[in-house]
Amino acid sequence: MLLRLSARSVRRYTSSHSSLSLSASSFCTLPTMSTNHPKNESYLSAVIPKHIKLFEQIQSHQLEKLKSLPHDPIKITLPDGTVKEGRKWETTPMDIAGEISKGLANSALISSVNDELWDMSRVLEGDCKLELFKFDSDKGRDTLWHSSAHVLGQALEQEYGCQLCIGPCTTRGEGFYYDAFYGDLGLNDNHFPNIEAGAAKAAKEAQPFERIEVTKDQAIEMFSDNNFKVEIINDLPADKTITVYRCGPLVDLCRGPHIPNTSFVKAFKCLRASSAYWRGSKDRESLQRVYGISYPDQKQLKKYLQFLEETKKYDHRLLGQKQEIFFCHPLSPGSWFFLPLGTRVYNKLMEFIKEQYWKRGYTEVITPNMYNMNLWETSGHAANYKENMFTFDVRVHRNPLDSVTSACFSLEVNARLYSTQLPIRLADFGVLHRNEASGALSGLTRVRRFQQDDAHIFCTEDQVTDEVKAVLEFIDYAYKIFGFTYELKLSTRPEKYLGDLATWDKAENDLKIALDAFGKTWVLNEGDGAFYGPKIDITVSDAMNRKFQCATLQLDFQLPDRFKLEYSADDEAKRQRPVMIHRAVLGSVERMFAILLEHYKGKWPFWLSPRQAIVCPISKKSEEYALQVTCVKKQIHEAGYYVDADITDRKIDKKVREAQLAQYNYILVVGETEAATGQVSVRIRDSAAHSVKSIENLLEEFKTKTAEYQ
Repeated sequence: MLLRLSARSVRRYTSSHSSLSLSASSFCTLPTMSTNHPKNESYLSAVIPKHIKLFEQIQSHQLEKLKSLPHDPIKITLPDGTVKEGRKWETTPMDIAGEISKGLANSALISSVNDELWDMSRVLEGDCKLELFKFDSDKGRDTLWHSSAHVLGQALEQEYGCQLCIGPCTTRGEGFYYDAFYGDLGLNDNHFPNIEAGAAKAAKEAQPFERIEVTKDQAIEMFSDNNFKVEIINDLPADKTITVYRCGPLVDLCRGPHIPNTSFVKAFKCLRASSAYWRGSKDRESLQRVYGISYPDQKQLKKYLQFLEETKKYDHRLLGQKQEIFFCHPLSPGSWFFLPLGTRVYNKLMEFIKEQYWKRGYTEVITPNMYNMNLWETSGHAANYKENMFTFDVRVHRNPLDSVTSACFSLEVNARLYSTQLPIRLADFGVLHRNEASGALSGLTRVRRFQQDDAHIFCTEDQVTDEVKAVLEFIDYAYKIFGFTYELKLSTRPEKYLGDLATWDKAENDLKIALDAFGKTWVLNEGDGAFYGPKIDITVSDAMNRKFQCATLQLDFQLPDRFKLEYSADDEAKRQRPVMIHRAVLGSVERMFAILLEHYKGKWPFWLSPRQAIVCPISKKSEEYALQVTCVKKQIHEAGYYVDADITDRKIDKKVREAQLAQYNYILVVGETEAATGQVSVRIRDSAAHSVKSIENLLEEFKTKTAEYQ
């Protein structure tokens, strides 16, 4: 499946691939530089007043227009069914919050009006459903962080005279960043105190977030001094509503919505700085990216910073190096080498999914890696993701390496669909390649070469609900094994989409029915579907309560039509289009590997562990004694488990300690007594307790441990 950017977010205007992530050995920022950076005072003195003047002119005109509109009575329905009275073009969500309670008026950050996010200070336009959100909700949290990005942008502009580019909430929902152009100069953590002081000043002033709508010409006039903003504006569709927000001296192009005012940002911290290319292209301008985090109080910020310190210890890049699992070489950036121990885990993850394929009626296939560009033009991927494909010329044709499998499956299924009964469930662990920007590469979580547990289901329209429900049950089974909790979101039609509205409406309704039948809570995520169909996004939470998107489930009526797929209906003379379901459980195996390594904090469960057991003899007193050690290892190996032996002539305490640090699940100590009786003294990782077992009983315990995931 492709990683897709939200069409309802400002993030759509830049490639998320421009992000520079942390290195394996350091959580520092760019090389330290002097904090005495020059500030372009002439730029600020010319631009800031111009922005404010144009904003106020347009705002004044729009306020006058609002006053002239009829303020008829309207009914506002709350989630509990309560109906409040209001006035059209006058009443705001903040007014309703104040009617409910003073506490809610002081804590509500954002509202939803007829399922559309809405500023608390924006007037209501008619009868509506209204819901209010505080920081303890995803919508409230993300709005605070998006608004905090504007506070960060204001500080960058005021303190250093940067030209602002974009400033979204991060895709993983862990704070925000702002990209800014600062010529050849760089920002680093030595500059953070000034930036944080600027943010604190903005918060203290309780600057309201004010919103206006502008025409394309007005937007270009307002931001004519900033080529980055002008480029964004020029790329917008002709019928796109353009909104501009102001908080204090900052006037910024933004879709919004935002918190009521900057005073809600009571705790603000810069986290790191890095470089980023404009729109993710190495051929474009180099920008400064500053990441930050904010909370409604200092206590939550302190807790988060403590959490960050804890997670640093379990970064998968550090653990992978320490456990001798994988490495990356500069001669092949973004393509990781898995050492023998890492390969054991990698293969076990794929075996786990393959066992479920056998039980759940999937058929494995193998697809090529290289295709003519015509394939991707037919599928629509070339128009949307061509820049992320590795391409090269073969004679007269332009050929990309495979970066998605959906189009490939369409070719395969087309060869057999006429004579096969639906549904067909095809699965492939083929190698995929993405031409990620160098700065975007991040351990195993953002790579150029990877494998997915990719599968595509071809079914009739009547089979969609049952097939989607079965996929959700598959995902639920796997994530329970891993110890994940997860959330479900139904992502609907984006602004740019293929196909007709009737088809989209039916597809979205089919997914709603399947989700309801699955029986778990889900939420609506409007406008974030794929360009070819709606999807169900599954967000997992690991042991440290961090959120990741791994599994995906996408409904596609478009590719079957583009590739003219057909199947025989009951009437043999009649051919019909099948529905295509894209799905993955692990997602990228590399990314899941990294997530699990951090989730388990380097302590693999027995069934997945590359180091399941080690035999530690106490000494080498006799040939019979050494023979017993060899015998124990051989029996365990032949039973199908990973076992090593420490036959060095060191003290047993040191052997056991090193085995514990290496995360062996079982440490089997063999002394004279064990050698004579054919038993082993068993120690469990992270436990000082031990017991004596026969090899037969030990293998039975191993069998039970392994069966826990089956």
